Amino acid sequence: MNKYLVAFLLFLTKHSMAGEVFIDFPSEIRADEKYIIYSHGLIVEGSNNKPVHTRFGVYEFNLIKNALVAGSDFNLIAEHRPKNTEIVIYARKLASWVKALVSAGVEPANITLVGFSRGGELTAYASSELNRLNINTVLLATCWPGSVQSKPEVTFGGNFLSVYETTDEALSCKDIANKSKDLISFKEISISTGKEHGAFFKPLEEWVTPVKQWINSKAVSILINDEDKHR
Repeated sequence: MNKYLVAFLLFLTKHSMAGEVFIDFPSEIRADEKYIIYSHGLIVEGSNNKPVHTRFGVYEFNLIKNALVAGSDFNLIAEHRPKNTEIVIYARKLASWVKALVSAGVEPANITLVGFSRGGELTAYASSELNRLNINTVLLATCWPGSVQSKPEVTFGGNFLSVYETTDEALSCKDIANKSKDLISFKEISISTGKEHGAFFKPLEEWVTPVKQWINSKAVSILINDEDKHR
């Protein structure tokens, strides 16, 4: 086969691959794969998966989900929460999903909780229940004065990434990192789009790309023999 055709096919494969998107916890768990659990912002709670904020515009829930798996081998679990979801109860649900993934053989380094705003609060409480498992946690625009970062029970283990927009009220999450004795690593990224909280209403490259790169950098490769695959 022509070497240029081979190179093209490899390029096409790399850039067309995408993980699977689940709207609920999957019935089948593949232990050798990577999983992201994404929790959306408060405005999406209810029946509308494309709500409009008077200041920040449309929340592109579906586009965000697709962007997080595009060109990657991550599987994404992103449930559309009902209106007035109770924080503690739902955080325990998220934590139970992570525990189920680990019990099924998924490596903790291949599990990432990602949350924006209210979804970040849920993610923070869930991750705090799991700080001995060494999973990955990503908070997007979650830490504002008096928020989860001020709660003594919120501490993480594993790897922690914080991303915030410099024109937003929600800024650094360093306070969580500073009190998290079980953390393996902490990284914080600031973006400056001028879109305030709305920067995370859409899958902007400014935050999607570094989040995916960071998740991929923490993941590990799992080799499963043919016998295990068919069990």
